[in-house]
Amino acid sequence: MSDTSAAYATLFNYAQRSKAYSSGLPETQELKEYWSGIGFSLDGRNYVAPINETAEVLQVPNFTSVPGVKKWVKGVANVRGKLVPVLDLLGFFNRSTQSTTRKRRLLIIQTNTLYSGIIVDQVYGMQHFEVDDFSVPTKDSADAASPYVTGHYSRDGETWQVFSPYRLAEDSHFLEVAM
Repeated sequence: MSDTSAAYATLFNYAQRSKAYSSGLPETQELKEYWSGIGFSLDGRNYVAPINETAEVLQVPNFTSVPGVKKWVKGVANVRGKLVPVLDLLGFFNRSTQSTTRKRRLLIIQTNTLYSGIIVDQVYGMQHFEVDDFSVPTKDSADAASPYVTGHYSRDGETWQVFSPYRLAEDSHFLEVAM
């Protein structure tokens, strides 16, 4: 027997023994597609904003009040060298918050024409939902946020409404901040 044949026979023997002791391939699993967004609460309701519509999340910074603006316009803040209008989202909806100041956060919206921060009650970080669990919105006239909701996801018995900051940024009432 030649050296090549002996080496081949040894490798073949290893392969046979490996197959005999292997547990087989794992089960194939169906891959699920997920949608992700930034979870936040507003007046006790859960919302999620698309990642591509939220530039960043910050603690509410110190801001300077601006005279002659609507009550829900809190002022302007310096965020990394940019002046950012600080807007109270619940105030825009003519409601007041029950959340403590230290839990409140600022979601930065950046579009081609707008760079602003909206104050929300609390941020829950990244939320992931199965794409198949998306449902189209039902109009809730009692909810002032409903014009900005594009649908909702349900998970573990909770409903997360998909809130579009871009829809908010296109609303002329939101853009008219002067008294």
